[in-house]
Amino acid sequence: MLRTNLDKLVKVSVLGEVSNPIFRRTPYRITSDGKPVVLPGVGGITYNVRVGDPAIGWAADHVEPGVSIRNRESDEANMALNILACIGNEAIVASGDAKGSRGVVVGKHGGIEHVLVDFPEDVLEKLVIGDKILVKAFGVGLELIDYPDIKVMNMDPKLLEALDPKPIGDRIELPVTHIVPASIMGSGLGVDQAYSGDYDIQLFDESVVREYGLEDLRLGDLVAIVDADSSYGHIYLRGAVTIGVIVHTDCVISGHGPGVTTLLTSRSGKIIPRIDPNANIARILKLR
Repeated sequence: MLRTNLDKLVKVSVLGEVSNPIFRRTPYRITSDGKPVVLPGVGGITYNVRVGDPAIGWAADHVEPGVSIRNRESDEANMALNILACIGNEAIVASGDAKGSRGVVVGKHGGIEHVLVDFPEDVLEKLVIGDKILVKAFGVGLELIDYPDIKVMNMDPKLLEALDPKPIGDRIELPVTHIVPASIMGSGLGVDQAYSGDYDIQLFDESVVREYGLEDLRLGDLVAIVDADSSYGHIYLRGAVTIGVIVHTDCVISGHGPGVTTLLTSRSGKIIPRIDPNANIARILKLR
């Protein structure tokens, strides 16, 4: 195990409610080639799309796997939920027929500002819109003591341990399913922090999709975005490497695609991605 500051981290409760799906102003979404379509989108309880399932090919746009939650007390409280909750955190149903059931945080979706939680199928059937979900938030402030050029964010320490990073000199090696070029990253550019939300892989150039084998991306896949730094928001930077997890499905809208929540990033390229088809959090965290 790499040395971390695990003993210094604070575990704190944050709360969200199962959110309702929403449509803004019009039912239509305009595709990148100018066609109006009506499709399911963000929010709610998604019964047949979970981590481990394909991220591409659904008759949908920005669909979030499992359960989408937000804190309705205030924007500030919801921001706390989105920043403090980390992928791999335990989530507990705190009201309703499924009270006491346990799940796992599997993503964060910016713009809508949702935290995404995976629950077993029998729990999904008991949940309803408005049920309260408590997250035992743990991981913000996590550091790799011997690798100051690598920033860690949005990750429960037990996920880091499960990834089993390999030290190679002043760099670490991590498993990923795909390499993604920063040149096709879209929505999410322009934010000033990556401790919540995501940014999207545009899949509109079929030649790039084929070149990098992106046609089989799955929800929960760990991917390496090369020439991308997410230390203080997302930027293009040659030599930088960002590791993230796919958190929502693909999209028809220009500039959008499967979303990636950042887990580790290095401006100086101190992360070595290693291709492993099994590098998916559904398997790593034993969710499926």
